[in-house]
Amino acid sequence: MFLNVPKISLVVATRDRAREFRNLLASLAEQTRPPERIVVVDAGAASAKGVVAEFPSLGLLYIKSPVASAAGQRNLGIDALGDSSDLIAFADDDVVFERDAFQAMRDFWRHAPEDLGGAGFNMMNHPRLALRSLKRLPSVRKLHLYSPEKGTVLRSGIQTLIGRAPTDRRVEWLPTTAVTWRADVLALFKFDEWFSGYSYLEDLDFSYRVGKRFRLVVVAAARYRHHPAPGGRGSGAEFGRREVLNRIHFVGKHGELSKGACYRALVFRMLLSLWNGAVYASPYDLFRAAGNVRGLWESLWT
Repeated sequence: MFLNVPKISLVVATRDRAREFRNLLASLAEQTRPPERIVVVDAGAASAKGVVAEFPSLGLLYIKSPVASAAGQRNLGIDALGDSSDLIAFADDDVVFERDAFQAMRDFWRHAPEDLGGAGFNMMNHPRLALRSLKRLPSVRKLHLYSPEKGTVLRSGIQTLIGRAPTDRRVEWLPTTAVTWRADVLALFKFDEWFSGYSYLEDLDFSYRVGKRFRLVVVAAARYRHHPAPGGRGSGAEFGRREVLNRIHFVGKHGELSKGACYRALVFRMLLSLWNGAVYASPYDLFRAAGNVRGLWESLWT
């Protein structure tokens, strides 16, 4: 696809995760060939400038975001880069790349098909699928509550996990945890800033829109690990509310998806949280279910 080795710029949205952010930058400094440009968009109460200063070799561009919103921060990073790159990558501030991850991604893009829009890095420590036996039931698939197919989007708007890819894998959505996009694709699409704060599902919304026009792939050789910091989603009640409202917002933007199936899936998810809360004495899951109820009620009036 590219006659020469493509240039990659990286946008990192960060917020009050100094330890995880430092580990990310250390992994970038150790790359066999790091990104040509790296933009840090910081929305933290405590400035990340001190951590940025520890890695002068990376030539980081630091931007302070006035709003704590992953979607908004990524859009700021895109705007700051202009048209200087062939590819624009995004990474969460709590990931660590293997040494040759960006070189492997460049090698993949050099021979990629013309209709490729985005390529994800390959997560090597993907969490185990919860309630695996339940999600494999035929009735669960028939009701569009889940599917064994990896990286797909169901009519309910539920996306299935991609998992660790032993070979390059075509998918219908890509997480922004670690991903690259063609720069000209990002000239056509922006992140929906309706997804505020933690911006849950903003990556599903963005990549699914792109995936309707361009091919999406996970690159097996471009490896990384995700080490999520505790409490990233906030309280159980707030996440439960956003879990509902953000999913319904996403489904409402796409006519081929079904709001009825979406509501059914969300009620199913609420019942699972209640089950986990009761069986495992988990206050977080009980508050999550309560947040689901609040979100369902609000969605009927918005």
